[in-house]
Amino acid sequence: MRNLIAFRLKPSFMIAMLLMVSFWSCKTTTPEPEPDKYLVAATPISEFTKTELQTRAGNFSALAASFVAYPAKVYKISYKTKNWDGTEVTASGALIIPTSTSELSMISQQHGTIRSDSDAPSNYASTSEAYLSGTLLASVGYIVACPDYIGYGTSKNVAHPYEHRETLAQTSLDMIRACKEFIKKDAAIKWDNRLYITGYSQGGFATMALQKKIEEETGTEFNLRASVCGAGAYNKTATMKALVTQKSGVAVASNNALYAWVLQTYNTVYKINRPMSFYFKEPFASQAQANPLTANINVAFGNALTDAFVKGVTDGTDTAFLTATADNNVFDWAPKVTTRLYHGDADDLVPFLNSQTAFDAMKKKGSTSVSLYPLAGKTHNTAVEQYLFGAFEVFSSVK
Repeated sequence: MRNLIAFRLKPSFMIAMLLMVSFWSCKTTTPEPEPDKYLVAATPISEFTKTELQTRAGNFSALAASFVAYPAKVYKISYKTKNWDGTEVTASGALIIPTSTSELSMISQQHGTIRSDSDAPSNYASTSEAYLSGTLLASVGYIVACPDYIGYGTSKNVAHPYEHRETLAQTSLDMIRACKEFIKKDAAIKWDNRLYITGYSQGGFATMALQKKIEEETGTEFNLRASVCGAGAYNKTATMKALVTQKSGVAVASNNALYAWVLQTYNTVYKINRPMSFYFKEPFASQAQANPLTANINVAFGNALTDAFVKGVTDGTDTAFLTATADNNVFDWAPKVTTRLYHGDADDLVPFLNSQTAFDAMKKKGSTSVSLYPLAGKTHNTAVEQYLFGAFEVFSSVK
C-alpha cells in the first residue's frame, strides 16, 4: 500500500512515462524512406515552354504541333543495371516530364540504332529521338522514359551489345524502375501507374523484348497497357538465314555494317570467339575485325561471307552461331496486352518477314491482342511517320 501511495505522489513521473511512450510510438510507426535500388542520380538537362515545343513539333508536321499541350522538363537519369555478362553497370537515359498538375501515364521509348554517343537520349542532341518524338509525346501529356542502353551516355566506355535481346530488355526495364523511384521523390509529378512502351527499328526489337520480360517476369510490378513495335528484327533466325543467302540486289554498305555488328556482338556475348575471317572474305574480314561499323561491305551481304559460314547456317551445322541467334528471337510467344506491329513491306534494312512471322506465331499461340499493320510500299525510313502516328493513336485510345 505504501508503494502505491508513493507512486501516486509522483505525477511528474507518470507524465514523463507517457511522453516517453508517445515518443517511442511515433518513432517506431514512422517508416524510414526506402533506399533506391536502381536510381543513382537525376540531373536536370533543360526546360521548354509550350510555345517552344509547338515550334519544334511544327518542324515535324502542323498536325503534330496542334497536339502540344504542356511545357516540359528533361532530366538525365543514371541508374544501376546488368550487362550481358552479369556485371553491374551504371547506365543512363533521358526522362521527359510535362509540367502538369494532372495524373499522367508513362511511355518508355526505346530508340533505334545509333552510331554515335552524341545521339544517346541523355545527351539530348537535336538529332536524337528523345529530343524529337520523345519530347513530342511528353508535350501531349505523357511522362517519357528514354533509355540510352549500355554503351552510351554514362556507360559509353562499355561496348554496346547491339541487338542483344536480354541486355536491351533489362536496361530498358531498369530505366523504368529508376524513373519510378525518382517520381516518388517529387510530389509535383503524378504518375497514374499506367505504362505504354514503343520503339522503332532496334527500338522495335528492344520494345518487344521488354514487353516479353514485363509480361512473363515482373508479375504485378507494372500496369502495362499497350505496346507498339515498329520494324524490329524479332525473328533473328529467319533474318540471318535470309541475309546469308542474299546474293543479289542493291548493296547498301551502311546496312551491311549493321548486320556485321550483330554478328560480332553474338560472337562475343555467346563466347564463340571466332576471328572475323571465319565469317567474312577479305577485304571485309579485316575491316570487320577492326570495326564492323566502318566496314565497307559494298556487295550483297551473302557475297561477303565465307562459303563455310554460309553452309553452316543454311544446313544447320553451325550450332554455336545458330543457338546464339535463336536466343535473340522474340517473335514466338503470346502477348497479353494490346500489341501493334508496324512495318513497311518494302523495308530495305529489316525484312518485313520479321513482323509477318511474329504476327503469325503470336496468333498461333493464342494471342488475341496482337495486330499487324503492313505499310504498303514503305521502306525502313519512309514508314517512320505512320508508325509514330499509329503509336500516338494507340496510347490515346487504350486506357
